[in-house]
Amino acid sequence: MPGFKLLPLVLVLAWCAGGAGCASSRPPTSSNPIFVRANNSDFVWDRTVDVVHDYFDIARENRSVGSQPGVIETRYKVGSSVLEPWHHDSQGLEARTESTLQSIRRRAIVNVTPAEGGYLIGVEVVKELEDVPSATGNTASAATFQQTNPLRRDLDLVVEQSAPQGWILLGRDELLESEILRQMQGAFP
Repeated sequence: MPGFKLLPLVLVLAWCAGGAGCASSRPPTSSNPIFVRANNSDFVWDRTVDVVHDYFDIARENRSVGSQPGVIETRYKVGSSVLEPWHHDSQGLEARTESTLQSIRRRAIVNVTPAEGGYLIGVEVVKELEDVPSATGNTASAATFQQTNPLRRDLDLVVEQSAPQGWILLGRDELLESEILRQMQGAFP
């Protein structure tokens, strides 16, 4: 059935065109951090953790003590693709497409700072691209024997990767920060 193979793609495109999950790129909110009116620090902390947990797994929590800010740090999360609409870490069709075609990961740091009459909640989401090793330095051609050249006993022909492997910082994901802050504002009455 050749039509069956195209069915998931057609469903995803129709779903994105309908605006559910693949939201168009909204401009980021201008205020980061946001101000939340509340008297109970436990209430603010629990609501903040709930909202952050909708997007990331929490790695570490350090509640505020007195006038010191509290910090929530998350684990890295691999960016959700076009085929994963139930994950909300990739905001907009452009970010979902990018995460589908490349290895992207994100991590959030949320600061909850006591202020006069409430709390300031700031969100910083860092986005990184995987730095995959290229095969150019590890080709077999430089290390194989050739028929036309005499045999050499140079064992240093195979070279390691010159660039460090790991992740490349792409900066902050302001669209996701904006969405998390929008959800935070809705979580507090």
